[in-house]
Amino acid sequence: MLDKLNWRYAAKKMDPAKPVADDKLEQIIEAVRMAPTSSGLQPYHLIAVKDPAVRAKLREAAYDQAQLTDGSMVLVFAAWDNYSDALIDDVVADHGAKRGGVSDMLTGYYDRLKGMYLPRTEDVNHNHAARQAYIGLGFALAAAAELGVDSTPMEGFEPAKFDEILGLTQKGLKSVVILALGTRDPEGDWLLPQAKVRRDRAQFVTEI
Repeated sequence: MLDKLNWRYAAKKMDPAKPVADDKLEQIIEAVRMAPTSSGLQPYHLIAVKDPAVRAKLREAAYDQAQLTDGSMVLVFAAWDNYSDALIDDVVADHGAKRGGVSDMLTGYYDRLKGMYLPRTEDVNHNHAARQAYIGLGFALAAAAELGVDSTPMEGFEPAKFDEILGLTQKGLKSVVILALGTRDPEGDWLLPQAKVRRDRAQFVTEI
């Protein structure tokens, strides 16, 4: 795993002539679905964009970063804009359906969660949901590395335009981070030959 993480980097140029196999893309998506989230709420939605025309529009809203169109897929992590009774009740119902019924312990736990979350402001709740989306991003990056798929995580895009293109606002979602997946182009990527730079362990880790 560590060798794979050392191999990966944020690809700056991808080769459109070398698409990523569908089964690998599906495994990366599944890794995101399996990622942990606070209280198991999974308070974000993953939009997997393969359509070239849609990716071209997204590229325009991402400062013309070519990886969005030269790669094979763009993953858009869109967090809930707020928590609500209905959204949390859906989680409870899903637990009940998959675990043989809704117990008093389960409803009690999520009722207490509602008591903490629902009085908070929309911004606080959205930011909390967005942090859960970043856990999914981390799983996607690790899964892509494991599968030998190149990736480029990006915050350099215009979220409001992404939300408009993908119709997210009416779904109660806001895009927070994106991930381009594809195959590196060794001939045109200035970053590829550069050494990976990370702080030394002594600088990065404090043992107590």
